[in-house]
Amino acid sequence: MRAQLFRVLVPILGAALLAWPAGYFAGAWIGWALFSLALVVQLLFQLRNFSRLERWSRNPVLDASLEGEGDWDNVFGRLYRHEKEMRGVIARRDAEISMLIAAAQALTDGVVLLDRNDNILFCNHTAEDQLGLRIASDRGQAVVNLVRQPEFAAYLEGRDFSKPLTLRSDRIKDLVLSIYIIPYAENNRLMQVKDVTQSERLDRMRRDFVANVSHELRTPLTVLGGFIETLQEIELDAEAQAHYLQLMGEQSKRMLTIVQDLLTLSSIEASPPPAYESIDMASLLDKLQRDAAALSNGRHQIVLDSDGCGDLRGAEGELVSAFGNLVANAVRYTPEGGTVRICWRADTNGGEFAVEDSGIGIEPQHIPRLTERFYRVDRGRSRDAGGTGLGLAIVKHALSRHQARLEIRSQPGHGSRFAAVFPASRISGV
Repeated sequence: MRAQLFRVLVPILGAALLAWPAGYFAGAWIGWALFSLALVVQLLFQLRNFSRLERWSRNPVLDASLEGEGDWDNVFGRLYRHEKEMRGVIARRDAEISMLIAAAQALTDGVVLLDRNDNILFCNHTAEDQLGLRIASDRGQAVVNLVRQPEFAAYLEGRDFSKPLTLRSDRIKDLVLSIYIIPYAENNRLMQVKDVTQSERLDRMRRDFVANVSHELRTPLTVLGGFIETLQEIELDAEAQAHYLQLMGEQSKRMLTIVQDLLTLSSIEASPPPAYESIDMASLLDKLQRDAAALSNGRHQIVLDSDGCGDLRGAEGELVSAFGNLVANAVRYTPEGGTVRICWRADTNGGEFAVEDSGIGIEPQHIPRLTERFYRVDRGRSRDAGGTGLGLAIVKHALSRHQARLEIRSQPGHGSRFAAVFPASRISGV
């Protein structure tokens, strides 16, 4: 307030002195001097505030450095409010961008943003893992220089994105990707990368399942049809008829076994989660040993190896079916004179039911696919042994419903070991 009063009084005083008749020349000189002094003071005042504004503009911070006097205070106040509002807007924009980036990084699908020349603008972590990209070093690079597969380059060059591209990775074994190109923001493009490995595997399994079911049922049906035609068209003696009828019975029994296994598998898949009913393992192990001995018919040595501790909790019918399949497989694929060992161990950490044999063993490349429906290491050998190709699929589904896992170890010529490992929650009485 005093500064404003001083700026008003000095010019008035100078004008009064100029108008004073008694000392015209002296008053004029003093008036001009005071007037000049007032101008200098005004100039210094303005220069001081201008310098303050200039310094602040070099480093605009919201603190006391942005304070002025008089009319400058109003200007500085508006700048302060504008700067504060802009910082708020920028902070909100930064937060929104960070949220969008975090959301993109959380996606299970790969996302790559491309400019009009197919150069990389952004990609999330999933896309980095799927395509071998590194955004820190690959930003601005042409995507075709980094994903070096001819079908991918041809897909981008063709500019026909109505259908996705199915791309088999040349970096990760068995990885199958589905790539969608979606135009956005004029000439930019969003590339969505989906991992369809599991879907492709399921489709292949469905196709194999249909083909295998058809194949498994066609063989006995063909045999039955041939025998029926023979019996209808040719006069046979009683002995030949009995022989043909016996073969027809075997084929019909085989078809019935396949259908029963399919129904068992379907029933397990459709059933509600198994309860935690206690299963007497001593009784179950004794039954499995007797069934193995009956199937072996004296051709193998059947050994029961149990510590006598603990019982299982679950659906007895499902576990009997699973364990029975493991035991039957061991007997079928073990040459005469071999040994089949049925093992049970349980403690506070969980339980393990295992079947060990001294049979022919399995090549390592077949082990990951053994639980697929109708998958056979050797079709001819499997049929000769009486298997349907569904036993291990039943085992896998029954165990997974009991939170258990199937562990397989095998060495060609030295036998196999199939173990069902159960968590502690499925064990009682230990």
